[in-house]
Amino acid sequence: MKMDYSVYLVTEESRDLKDLLYIVEEAVKGGATIVQLREKTSEGKLFFEKALKLKRLLDQYDVPLIINDRVDVALAVHAAGIHVGQTDLPLKAIRAIVPDSMIIGVSVSNPEEAQAAQRDGADYVGVGAAFPTASKGDATVLPPGMLEKTVQSVTIPAVAIGGINHGNIPQLNHINLAGAAIVSAIMNAPSPREAAEQFRELLLARNGRKVETI
Repeated sequence: MKMDYSVYLVTEESRDLKDLLYIVEEAVKGGATIVQLREKTSEGKLFFEKALKLKRLLDQYDVPLIINDRVDVALAVHAAGIHVGQTDLPLKAIRAIVPDSMIIGVSVSNPEEAQAAQRDGADYVGVGAAFPTASKGDATVLPPGMLEKTVQSVTIPAVAIGGINHGNIPQLNHINLAGAAIVSAIMNAPSPREAAEQFRELLLARNGRKVETI
């Protein structure tokens, strides 16, 4: 499956199921192309229930669901993929137990980590933090030039993440990114649909492509 990583929505754990489904659906209508469910502290049952309902919703729009960290949940709901960090289950171990069709993304912060992820079979990397962010307390902003250097070090798709909003995303235009992972700027927007539309316009305009939304 060819993935469109351009408007990569990452959810916030603080949302209850009703709000979560509403925000994600509005964002997808506005142009979100892929959605990652991130539930760092939720117990397995709640994570599974959210994932299952979100998967059913996203299937209606043919938008892939990525599960953060939890390989078991990803397998249980037949998600399109799994995203892991540097301290999670090793990528090679994950690849050995998931279907070949399941994509795997890895969070990286430098060329060495990015190259290791590519070498071990990652389908894409998430590089950050691009900007200061309150969504991930342990995120460290990359030093100047490191985002570009990391992206250039691999041939698999790279997505920038961390503090990205409508005001600072143009600063990434010179970098060969597959997309931008967005959290608060969509999840906390007065209109998630309009926020996603604006990101879609900004991301596609730099490539001279026509914007299409649902």
